[in-house]
Amino acid sequence: MRYVLTLVILALLPLVHGCALVAVGGAAAAGGYLVGEDRRPVNIMTEDQAVELRVANRIEEKYREVHINATAYNKLLLLTGEAPTEAAKSDMETIARGVPNVRSIVNELQVGNITSFSARANDSYITSKVKARFLDARQFNPIHVKVVTEAGTVYLMGIVTRKEADDATEIARTTSGVQKVVRVFEYQN
Repeated sequence: MRYVLTLVILALLPLVHGCALVAVGGAAAAGGYLVGEDRRPVNIMTEDQAVELRVANRIEEKYREVHINATAYNKLLLLTGEAPTEAAKSDMETIARGVPNVRSIVNELQVGNITSFSARANDSYITSKVKARFLDARQFNPIHVKVVTEAGTVYLMGIVTRKEADDATEIARTTSGVQKVVRVFEYQN
């Protein structure tokens, strides 16, 4: 039963923007790991959430008809989604750089039309499958790896060891529906 509950929670995580782990609760256990074991200090987790909201709001104020995801982890910002032109893509990065507490940016915005709802739903499903496989593998604490999927590409973020990065990459790479894996990790010893 606990395993099923964990899978249900993981399946719903892509639908919740921000730090869903805090919302689930610091004392909850998932697959033998404590959910509150994030390697970032609490103030950085809070700043990351604020960055995500500010970046998305500022970009959407200027570009009304866009699909953008701003994902922050330890002040590293990942931009995914679609921009209408190369100039808009560059401008969106400039807007993001103007937000306080952004240390660096990985701009993975694609120039093109906005993806459909069904494509985004499929990306959420892929994210859920990758997270569930992290739990099943029990090779590392899945809380240490944030998973973002856009157009079949899985982006992996977190503060991890090289072995954790390699294990997470291999699991994501071999998950059905994943077309490509991009590592956006910071490494610890």
